[in-house]
Order: sequence, then structure tokens, then C-alpha cells
Amino acid sequence: MAADIDEQPAGYERLLSTEHAAEIARVAAVIAERRPRHVVFTARGTSDHAALYAAYLTEIRLGLPAGLASPSAVTVYGARPDLSDALVVGVSQSGGSPDLTEVLRVARASGALTLAITNAPESPLTAAAELSVDIAAGHERAVAATKTYTAELLALLMLVEGIRAGDGALPVEEREALAALPELAARTLADPTPAQLAPRYRFAAQLVTTGRGYAYPTAREAALKLMETSYLPALAFSGADLLHGPLAMTDPDVPVLAVVGSGPGGRSMGEVLPRLGERRADVVVVGSADVEGATRIAVPEVDERYAPLLDILPLQRLAMALALTRGEDPDAPRGLKKVTATM
Repeated sequence: MAADIDEQPAGYERLLSTEHAAEIARVAAVIAERRPRHVVFTARGTSDHAALYAAYLTEIRLGLPAGLASPSAVTVYGARPDLSDALVVGVSQSGGSPDLTEVLRVARASGALTLAITNAPESPLTAAAELSVDIAAGHERAVAATKTYTAELLALLMLVEGIRAGDGALPVEEREALAALPELAARTLADPTPAQLAPRYRFAAQLVTTGRGYAYPTAREAALKLMETSYLPALAFSGADLLHGPLAMTDPDVPVLAVVGSGPGGRSMGEVLPRLGERRADVVVVGSADVEGATRIAVPEVDERYAPLLDILPLQRLAMALALTRGEDPDAPRGLKKVTATM
């Protein structure tokens, strides 16, 4: 897991290279020409969080309605939705889950433009789709996905911005901003704070993660990593949803990890954090600015669209360090396999 985490800056460089950027641009240009009226993502597990990030990007940057499909509607209930005007995107590290492949097959049969985003170009998911993007993360050794998650995020970001450009090519200013990500990621991973914080949660019985907008998928992915490596029950809430009831469960014995960026989503957390303070919750903030009453894991300040590519890095390291602190093996989560096949 440590090796996979450390490879992420190099993974960003690889995806941003001329070869891979050109392939993503080609796919983006085809999608822009086809002009889908809405976008449906289908994914499971960690990839579901990448798909959620892409749904935010799609609605905010492209102005298209976007949502996440329920694969069981197709595979368990036999539904055949009319997706003739849609772009349907399957996101999967392995491309090997039969239910996601079936969703793309059914969508394509109904006239949808289908796209597979995977780390396995020869996978069944890729074969089922009209278009495909290789996230080029390389072999992932650990069961807990880390580098494939961030590669999915970056590929989806490049795809959406390429569609927005119209011809698939990223604008110069976008390319220049993205070119800084590998160095910023390396700097973020060098911070020892996550490992230093791990003992703080050694005896925690449960934990809450929260964020809004682009940060919400990060909160969900952090919760999953904590659960699958440390077996620590972790509940992820949008900052808005946290105020609609779950706030009542927070107290000094329920730690909170809050992802707070510098854009609109982060500013909207200004209503949430004081309420957590009133509950005397133990709050750690992942962000570029200090928050009164909270410990901070520092990340560089970037455009809020890019922040998920940096914010998750210290949370991955925290999950790994906490597993070791609690006497667990993060490389061998009990009951889990690298590829989970669901129908």
C-alpha cells in the first residue's frame, strides 16, 4: 500500500504525458461531437467515488444533468432504461465486474454512447464499450485501491475539460495548471502529519468524514479506506446532510475528518464546522487554511476542481498508518479480494 501511494505523483505525470493526454483528448472530441443530453456513470466501491466526482464536474463544468446508475436495476430487476440520448460511463479499476459490463451492454443496445474508464484495457468492460480510456496506473499491489483512484480522478477531469473545450484539447492554462500536480502531490505525501495523527484514533470506536461539493467524494473515499484497512466504522456525510440529523451523534468521542477546500464547497463548510465545535467534536481538517478549534493536515491551495487529487493523499496515508497502529495489516484486509465480481 505504501508503494502504491508513493507512485501517485508519477501516475499524474504519466497521464499528463503527450501520449495519454492525446488519447483522452480524442475520446473527449468524439463525445463533444455526439452532444449527449445527459451523463450516467456506473461504478462500484472506490470507483463509485471517482464517478461521483465526475458527476459534479459534469453538472458544474458542462451544464449537463449527471447521475450514478444503480446496476442492480439492470442486472437484478431486468430494467431496460431508454438511454438513447445519454453518455454512459463505466468506471472500474479492473473492468472485471459483470454488473458494470452488463449496464454498458444494455445502454449501448438502447443507443447510448458508452465509455469505459479502466486500468485494464483488455477487460470485459472495455470490450462492451464503444470508447475507452486507459488510466495507465500500472499494476496495483495492495487490495485497498489508492493510485488507481487518483488516476481515475485525473482521467475524468481531463475528459470533462476536453469535452468542455469542444475539440478535446485542454486549453493552455488548464494544461499549465495540471502540470503542477505531480510536484504538489509529492510535496503533500512528504508531510509526516498523517502518521503522527494515527495514534489519536487508535482506540476510536467510530469516525465521521465530511465535505461538500468536490470534497464530498474525498470524504466518502477516506471513510472506505479507513473501514477496509483498519476495520474502523466510518460514516461519510455531505456537510449539508450532516446538519440534517447525523450531527447529533458527534461528540468528543466521535472524531471528525473534514475536507475543507478554498472554493465554494469549502466556504459552505463554514456553517458546519462551528456546529461541530458546539458539540465539542474532535475535528481534523484537511485543507489549505487553518480552521479555529481544529487540527489541520495541510495541503497546497489549488483550484477546487483539482483539490480531490491532493486531499485524498494524506487520508490514504492516515488509513495505512492507523491500520498499523491498531495492529492490522493494510495489505491484507480480511475477507477482501482485489477484484469483486457482483451481479
